[in-house]
Amino acid sequence: MTDLAPNRTRRAIVDHTRCLAESALAAGSDTVVPTAPKWTVTDLVTYVGQTQHWVSEIIERRITDPTQLPTEMATPPADSREWQAWLSESAQRVANACSDDALDSPVFNAAGDARSGTQFWMTSMLNEAVVHGADAAKAANQPLDIDADIAAALITNHFAMLTSPTWDLQRPASAQAIRGTGQTLQWLATDTADGMGAWSVERRPEGATWQPRTREAEVTVIGPARSLLLILTRRLSLTDRDATDVSVDGDAGHAQHWLDNTAHSSN
Repeated sequence: MTDLAPNRTRRAIVDHTRCLAESALAAGSDTVVPTAPKWTVTDLVTYVGQTQHWVSEIIERRITDPTQLPTEMATPPADSREWQAWLSESAQRVANACSDDALDSPVFNAAGDARSGTQFWMTSMLNEAVVHGADAAKAANQPLDIDADIAAALITNHFAMLTSPTWDLQRPASAQAIRGTGQTLQWLATDTADGMGAWSVERRPEGATWQPRTREAEVTVIGPARSLLLILTRRLSLTDRDATDVSVDGDAGHAQHWLDNTAHSSN
C-alpha cells in the first residue's frame, strides 16, 4: 500500500536533496532553522551531506557489524556556493550504493526489523532528504512539494521505526511514553493512490504496535499524506494555521501526547 519502488526511492533522494540545497542557499548559511532551532542552515546542510556519505560507505562496504561503522565524516565545503555540488554528490552516491544488486545484500540494519539493511538505509535517506528539505524550505520561507506516495511511504517508515525492535534502546524515553493500556490512534491520508492510506496504532503495555488498516479509534487524524507526515515529524502542529487541510476526530490531546513523545533523534 505504501511501499515505493527502489527506482522511485533513489530518484526521490536525489530530487529532494537538490531541493534542500536550493532552499538552503536561498535561506543563507547563518539562518536559524525554525523547525530545528538548535541548527543553522549550515548545520543542516552539513548533517545531510555527511549522513549520506556515511550511509553510502556502510552499504558500499557491506558492513554487518555495528562496531565497524565508519568513524570519519565527510568534510563540507566552506563556501555555501558549493553546497549544491556537494549535496548532489552525496545524494547520488547513496542512490548508487542502494543499487538493485545491494538491496538484499547483508548490511547492518539499525532498526533490527525485517527489512534488509540496504532497504532500511535507503528509506532512511529518503526520510532525511524530505524532512530536512522541509526544514530548509521553512528557513527560506519557500513552498515545499511532497508527492503523496512519498509522504505515505515515509509515514509507514515513521511507524516502523517507532515500533522497531531497537527503538527501546535508541530512544528509551519515547518507547516508555508511548506504551499504554490499549489506547488507539489512527492516521488517514486522503490523497493516496488507493484512495486512503491508513495507519492504525495501539498503545499496549509491552509497547506500541501499528497496522496498515482502518478501525475504530479514540482519535483519528485525517488529511493529505504530506500534512500528516509533517505533523508526525513535528514540522507542522495540529493547530498550525498551515494545517487547515487536517481534521481531528476524537481526543486531540491523545494525538498530541503521541506527537510530543515520538521525536526522532535528528530532530
